[in-house]
Amino acid sequence: MSRRELLAAGITDPALQDSFEKCRILNSAHGKTYYLATLLLAPEKRPFVHALYGFARYADEIVDDLSSTLTGEQKAEWLTSWSDKFLEDFDSGTSEDEICKATIYTAKKFNIPKAHFEAFIHSMKMDLTTTSYETFDDLYEYVYGSAAVIGLQMVPILEPSSNDAYKYATDLGIAFQLANFIRDVGEDLERGRIYLPLSELRQFGVTPQTLETGKVTDDLRNALRFQIARVHDLEKSSRAGISLLSPASQPCIDAARILYCQIADEVEKIDFDVFRKRAKVSMFRKMTVAGRAWLQAIKLR
Repeated sequence: MSRRELLAAGITDPALQDSFEKCRILNSAHGKTYYLATLLLAPEKRPFVHALYGFARYADEIVDDLSSTLTGEQKAEWLTSWSDKFLEDFDSGTSEDEICKATIYTAKKFNIPKAHFEAFIHSMKMDLTTTSYETFDDLYEYVYGSAAVIGLQMVPILEPSSNDAYKYATDLGIAFQLANFIRDVGEDLERGRIYLPLSELRQFGVTPQTLETGKVTDDLRNALRFQIARVHDLEKSSRAGISLLSPASQPCIDAARILYCQIADEVEKIDFDVFRKRAKVSMFRKMTVAGRAWLQAIKLR
């Protein structure tokens, strides 16, 4: 992160600057589409978005790192210890943790409710005990905490003109998460999880046992098309909320909307082979969308 961005954001304390930089590195390494979109924000906004994403990514890595040698019980102990200390520090208003320091500073600066972080932590803990969801309503508890609240945390930074922006941010966050689930069916199976609602999969003749065969069937194609349609419905619903954000923030979120939800379409382009291929938006497409958004952002600054 450039010194210009940190100073533009009013962040001058060296230890705090170091924490924000560590969060930026996490965002850059693990959220390439998010990171690209973040660069479309005004410099004074970027560090705070990095802080929120860095916190989320760090917690997610505790739970999901496939290379980890920790047992499920050890992961649970680590996550509980780390998150309990975070919530304690949240109440005090400061932290010495290298990641949480920037996150708590951001939360306090923008009056982000503690409940959003509690919901996120709750969903991360669900990943350690829950391996599947019967209905979409069951899944919603998880995706609200794992994705919707990330959008809700972001809204104050993006300067909404109406509280209605929060509803639309919820829709967009869930669309992002569902796009992930569609792309990552095979990878999630390696972790022993199925995120797509079992009752909806069964409607198309797909069961956990058929998923475990790793075969792409017409039944699976139809089941994934159903989920892709849901992503697009949520994405379309969210568009009205982007216009409620500060004009300077709109190109960033619009670019993220286009690129992240397009992951679902890329699954269809690989003929739904979510077991052997990873659906990706091409770099050309990313740069085209980002370039257009960058020009818009420059005009609005």
